[in-house]
Amino acid sequence: MTRHPNNDHSLSIQSIVNALDLERHIEGGYYRRTFQSDARAMVETDGGERYLMTSIYYLLTQESPIGHFHLNQSDIVHYYHLGDAIQYRLIFPDGTLKTVVMGSDIVAGQRLQLHVPGGVWKASQLADGSAGYGLISEAVTPGFDFADMTLGNRQKLSEEFPEHAELIEQLTWE
Repeated sequence: MTRHPNNDHSLSIQSIVNALDLERHIEGGYYRRTFQSDARAMVETDGGERYLMTSIYYLLTQESPIGHFHLNQSDIVHYYHLGDAIQYRLIFPDGTLKTVVMGSDIVAGQRLQLHVPGGVWKASQLADGSAGYGLISEAVTPGFDFADMTLGNRQKLSEEFPEHAELIEQLTWE
């Protein structure tokens, strides 16, 4: 009988980082770009030319359990792979806060996929669990470019969304 890798907590964080050739991400966690649509024409955006689509692995760990608030211009679809659940906090332009948990317990309401529209502030946080990590992938369209990402500034975000100041305090760098 083959063991499902999502239930195999014997994987170490370092073995995942090594196997997937991940590096630290500026927003927290680890990542590696796994795809960019080189075979397609670039698309024109307000920020310049971008790949039609890009994709990454993204790993949160006990050591780096938070993907701090940031805003992307592109739409992103997240795909849960393995490890512990990851909680996402989304702040929409009108101030609406949405919480979504990605994980394998779909009967309990966890999601295997999550769409985050461009222009929405997003933070993620590793849920407490036995694995000590959570691994997802993201597909971004138009393709990701660091010029299209804004890291959340605690003071500015708290002024824009005062009703979420406590959460912003917890999930921003500065």
